[in-house]
Amino acid sequence: MNAYVFPGQGAQFPGMGLDLYENSEIAKELFLKANDILGFEITKIMFEGTKEALQQTKVTQPAIFLHSVILSKVLGDSFKPDMVAGHSLGEFSALVANETLGFDDALRLVSKRALAMQKACELKPSTMAAVLGLEDEVVEQTCEEIDGIVVAANYNCPGQLVISGDVDAIEKACEVLKGKGARRALVLPVGGAFHSPLMEPAREELAAAINATTFNTPTCSIYQNVTTTAVTDPSAIKENLIAQLTAPVKWTQSVQHMINDGATLFTEVGPGKVLSGLVKKIDRSMETISAELK
Repeated sequence: MNAYVFPGQGAQFPGMGLDLYENSEIAKELFLKANDILGFEITKIMFEGTKEALQQTKVTQPAIFLHSVILSKVLGDSFKPDMVAGHSLGEFSALVANETLGFDDALRLVSKRALAMQKACELKPSTMAAVLGLEDEVVEQTCEEIDGIVVAANYNCPGQLVISGDVDAIEKACEVLKGKGARRALVLPVGGAFHSPLMEPAREELAAAINATTFNTPTCSIYQNVTTTAVTDPSAIKENLIAQLTAPVKWTQSVQHMINDGATLFTEVGPGKVLSGLVKKIDRSMETISAELK
């Protein structure tokens, strides 16, 4: 079975999507439509913008979504997922892939999510840090011992966990985790504490937009970040998508469940090859490929 996976924030790069725009009429049409929906020329930033311009949350999230979804549309009949999953933001791309959401509605939700998260980031100084080389339980226990808000946010693969919270609490946690033998505990260049209680204002805003949007019955299961198991019920998909903003991304567990349910090939659709690398670290025997414009 072919599992299609879609990357999240961090996979962006200057010039992303330009090859699609130049080589496919379908892609060109969708990119121009995206400019209209968003109310600004995201194509200009994606194709010609600097790394810094692409790092603004309001740009990054729709840019990665567009790259993934437009690539999947260009692939046409060869795009045949048996199951899908997305890492954080990538869950919206996955929901277009299995026809739960249409392109327009999904892009509007991604834009609202990005703006709401940006606002939440500005309310309080917060950040994230990558912790390498420790058992998940050690990291979780350390987070509980630190004063302030600090939680496990991204279970990326065994031995790689991202924590999220107040700037001071994250810095303190990094010190303690290095003392406990972490190979690295490194503060990340992100705008705020994604997938933590500090995203609660964004969660409330996104919930209203999601609840006002029609979600269709999907063509195949999505393995969502919050529950990690196969979901096909549109109302459950909505709930999990809302919960995702303040809950951890359980990528390791999601991939393991996909493998247990019969996945034999993981196809990454979107910029970069980060998820392919994580899948290999979760299960070395898995075959991974990156979808590319032929």
